[in-house]
Amino acid sequence: MDEAESHLVASGSSKHQRLRTTSLASQSSSRHRPRTSSHLVRPSSTNSDRHEIVAPIPLRHSALQPSPDRWARSPSPASSRAISPSSSHVGHPPSHKYRLSFSAIAEGEGQGGGQGGAPVEERGGMGKRWVRWMFKNGMREWVVPSALLASALVKWCTGLGSYSGQSTPPMFGDYEAQRHWMELTNHLPLRQWYTYDLQYWGLDYPPLTAYHSWLCGFIGSHVNPAWFALNDSRGFESITSKIFMRTTVLASDYLIYIPALWMFTRIWHAGRSRRTQNLALLTLLFQPALLLIDFGHFQYNSVMLGFTILAINCFIAGYDLVGAVFFTLSLGFKQMALYYAPAVGSYLIGKCVYLGPKEGVQLFLRLAVVTTASFTLLFLPFLPPFAPISAILDPITRIFPFARGIFEDKVANFWCASNVVVKWNHWASRAALVRLSTLFTVIGFLGAAIAPIRAWLRLRGEAGALEGGVPPVIQPVLLHALLNSSISFFLFSFQVHEKTILLPLMPLTLLLSGAPEESTTFKLGVLANNVGVFSMWPLLRRDGQAVPYIALSLLWNRLIGHNPFRVRNASILEIFTLLVYSACASLHLLELVYAPPARYPDLFPVLNVLISTPIFVLLWLWSIKSIIQARWAVGGLTFGEVRERKESLNDRADSEQVEDGVNSAATGWRAPGLAHGLGRRRTASRATSVAGND
Repeated sequence: MDEAESHLVASGSSKHQRLRTTSLASQSSSRHRPRTSSHLVRPSSTNSDRHEIVAPIPLRHSALQPSPDRWARSPSPASSRAISPSSSHVGHPPSHKYRLSFSAIAEGEGQGGGQGGAPVEERGGMGKRWVRWMFKNGMREWVVPSALLASALVKWCTGLGSYSGQSTPPMFGDYEAQRHWMELTNHLPLRQWYTYDLQYWGLDYPPLTAYHSWLCGFIGSHVNPAWFALNDSRGFESITSKIFMRTTVLASDYLIYIPALWMFTRIWHAGRSRRTQNLALLTLLFQPALLLIDFGHFQYNSVMLGFTILAINCFIAGYDLVGAVFFTLSLGFKQMALYYAPAVGSYLIGKCVYLGPKEGVQLFLRLAVVTTASFTLLFLPFLPPFAPISAILDPITRIFPFARGIFEDKVANFWCASNVVVKWNHWASRAALVRLSTLFTVIGFLGAAIAPIRAWLRLRGEAGALEGGVPPVIQPVLLHALLNSSISFFLFSFQVHEKTILLPLMPLTLLLSGAPEESTTFKLGVLANNVGVFSMWPLLRRDGQAVPYIALSLLWNRLIGHNPFRVRNASILEIFTLLVYSACASLHLLELVYAPPARYPDLFPVLNVLISTPIFVLLWLWSIKSIIQARWAVGGLTFGEVRERKESLNDRADSEQVEDGVNSAATGWRAPGLAHGLGRRRTASRATSVAGND
């Protein structure tokens, strides 16, 4: 127990003494487990489940803090100082034990850690050891620049390999599609962008992608006009043009996606140590699925995901109007961002309801105006007076391809997996499948559409009961809702591609970036990420991405400290994870040794789907459970329910036991003054600890 916490226990009321003592006793039972915000935990949860709600309560980042009269900032409930997990390791070894070369640290040599002298290799992955080593050797300011440079190097090396459609005429692949869009946007009138030669990679993304293609093509044409000569440059694959194309992906990534990740780690994990924030950034920077698709296969998904993360950052900080603009830009870049729309819409509508008739209506009208204006600007060249009203149908019909079948390739979702038994295209018409997939998708994301509104309603109904008027924060509900919504779309919606698994992996990876290694969030998050990469193997294999597929997967798992072969005292989930990985490895081995029979040429992709789909269904079910838990933690029991339960228990138990039981049951409703004071003391204590030990 540190000095600040001892002072709090000594100076608090007897009720708070018992509450704090119980909390500290549970924490001291495992010195190396990160301590998390206790007011988000159900009283009956296990030690592992204590982190399931799951992230620390984020603080409002100072860089995004506006003046009170800033129009762009919507009214927000007051937020108490976050009570966040402290450093994962309470005991620190003598500093000379860390004056080793990093190669020794990375390989787990030497002893360190807490009082038990646990080996370094048992204390997290290579990323955690590297960050700790940098801090111990006085290079903490170089952690982020070094991580960004290492990330750029890994991405560039990934781009040195082959890509989608390399040297495979006549259509080539996604690389050629992106290059062709740069070609046609720079040579054709804007009205022809969505109608020109649709049989050869017709533009089928929203206007912001077209404007991005125009900008890249404009710059490239000034370097070498032959790269984007109309019609004559189809299939152009010179070395210099490849370097330019790869550079556009890296530049777009570092202009939008990387700043969004950095802001997220500083905002969402604001109450945690700088070391934890940097480790979260490492986890996000080297996520293998996105690296393989954007820098190997060749696409610009990081732009869409970056805009979405920027929107999340703004929502967390209270900049709802700016967040709405960023989310509109995400939708304007790729229509798949609609996967997040139910969660974002529910969160904002719920906040409007929370703010009441006056401020809530004002926020709703401002959001409507800002969103409408943003979409109007994006589609302005296709609207009067610049074009006839019918011109708007050109991009719309290309963006939503309902003329295609329910799936084009083997994707690890419900439709492809069940198609092994039920031949959907023979059993139902295309229109019927569109309606059926819509129904299933809506049912799938009902939790994401309802939970944020219910959470805000709970806060509105109970805000008056709080002394000081400080309601709990509900940002964890937003991330869990984004996960539930996106995985529902991936599993059940119409026309899903294997690459769209990136959308549910984004909020899932944001959640696991700060989760303890023993938590279900971390274990299931890593499993889903690895299986997500595995599910894209048929695509990556066609692209010649076998080496990056293996290398990036091993690198990321090594960085975050995931070792599925550590079976001593393994949980059921860990044993299940090992079985899943064994099935994946067995399929790879079979594919390497045996050729598929002529009667079943797609045997291995189908087996891939049958292995991957149950994991994504499990993730969907867990997202429903977690969003219910996150919403429950926002309000917990009402004060009236707590009072009634306390009076009932008073008839049967000692008053001290009653207070402890009720306070544990209502941990989501800790007194605002206590939460604020504890946050201040713990923050001050952590600052002292970091200065002395980190």
